[in-house]
Amino acid sequence: MCESGSFTRPLVAKHLNVLCTFTKGEMEMNYVIIGGDAAGMSAAMQIVRSGQEANITTLEKGTYYSYAQCGLPYLISGAVENTESLIARDIDTFRNKYGIDARVSHEVTSVDPEAKKVIGINLENQETFELPYDKLLVATGGSPMVPNWPGRDLPGVHTLKTIPDIEAIMDDMSDVKDITIIGGGYIGLELAENFVEAGRHVRMIERNNRLAKMFDEDMTEAIHDEAAAHDVEVCLEESVEALEGKDHVQAVVTDKNRYETDMVIVATGIRPNTDFLKGTGVIREKNGAITVNRYMETNIENIYAAGDCATQYHRIKEKDDYIPLGTHANKQGRAAGLNMVGNPKAFQGIVGTSILRFFRLTLAKTGLSEVEAKAMNFPIETISHSTSHIAGYFEGKKKLSMKITYRTDTDIVIGGQVIGEEGADKRIDVLATALFHRMTVSEFEDLDLAYAPPFNGVWDPLQQTIRRAPK
Repeated sequence: MCESGSFTRPLVAKHLNVLCTFTKGEMEMNYVIIGGDAAGMSAAMQIVRSGQEANITTLEKGTYYSYAQCGLPYLISGAVENTESLIARDIDTFRNKYGIDARVSHEVTSVDPEAKKVIGINLENQETFELPYDKLLVATGGSPMVPNWPGRDLPGVHTLKTIPDIEAIMDDMSDVKDITIIGGGYIGLELAENFVEAGRHVRMIERNNRLAKMFDEDMTEAIHDEAAAHDVEVCLEESVEALEGKDHVQAVVTDKNRYETDMVIVATGIRPNTDFLKGTGVIREKNGAITVNRYMETNIENIYAAGDCATQYHRIKEKDDYIPLGTHANKQGRAAGLNMVGNPKAFQGIVGTSILRFFRLTLAKTGLSEVEAKAMNFPIETISHSTSHIAGYFEGKKKLSMKITYRTDTDIVIGGQVIGEEGADKRIDVLATALFHRMTVSEFEDLDLAYAPPFNGVWDPLQQTIRRAPK
């Protein structure tokens, strides 16, 4: 059996043996889960649904459980009404309905794998605690990275990852007219849109030569045009050197310019929350992500990991990767919970699918970009094409731009990018399905996709694109 990661264990046999011993009434297992959001609570619910006699304790450093982090930027513009609407299940539901000992303000500071216990501090009363476990899941997520700039701790400098983060941003917005976002990725673009919708002037500083670097350069012109159309000031190829201010941030200093501003949002990526595992022997990647196999096991027996603190197996790259997204966290958490109760479930990996809205545009990507594929020395060709998202003669048609990447040695499709005002969401999901099942160019061309003039052309735009591949 081939497993991702740098270790292999007889997983299925081991899980089946464990399953035989966990009969209800014979043994009560202690399950401890560090982290109370997507991965952690997906796992907890699988343990609950297993019907086993189990003590389930979840330890959350913050004060909120199980909420939709991806909806946070939309609170700024009012597209999402309030934080309560983002909470899938509150703490009382987990405690009273499902019998989970769901704790808040409990920060784990270390793990002792030999004694099988976690050690931490209750942030409310500053008392330490120790908790034994039979099975442990690390689902601690990630935290925004803020480079060590002078002035990084000034009031008015924010990151966005949690409900308290968005509350702090919105509390700080009353006298704010000019906002500087550092970083041109997913979060930066979503925040730019919502701040503009809220009537603020937005500046984006990106050290690379374009916004949305996850897309190839020939696909990003439309993104820059859309930013300009909404008066977003874009500053490219500039590196931030310092943040200035006395009692509040007042300016951002780069290697080229100085920008006066009322608020700064740092959106330069996240780092896994795994420092507390130092000394445990748990294998981690260079960025701190915990190395797991497809059963979400670490190299230490009875310790599992899932979500933004763990690696994900990339089906196209055929190796572990780190792409922290909510979809992956939920799937990995579900797999971890099933495996912890002895019900073998392999996480099937990712193909790297993402989507976001940037004003009128939908930006969607799956698999490898041309740059990523070349970096892996794959023999590839790319095909680019623009057409209408529905029948060309039908009212309401919108331009749809596509780029598809495939391997020339196997003809397998390994990547796609779709940008447009309408129809990109449908096409990226079709592409993601094709990538997941390793479809060839010919097989993709033969797909039986739905057609009616208000919804599509007789040849779907993706098939129009892929038919341009050399025969």
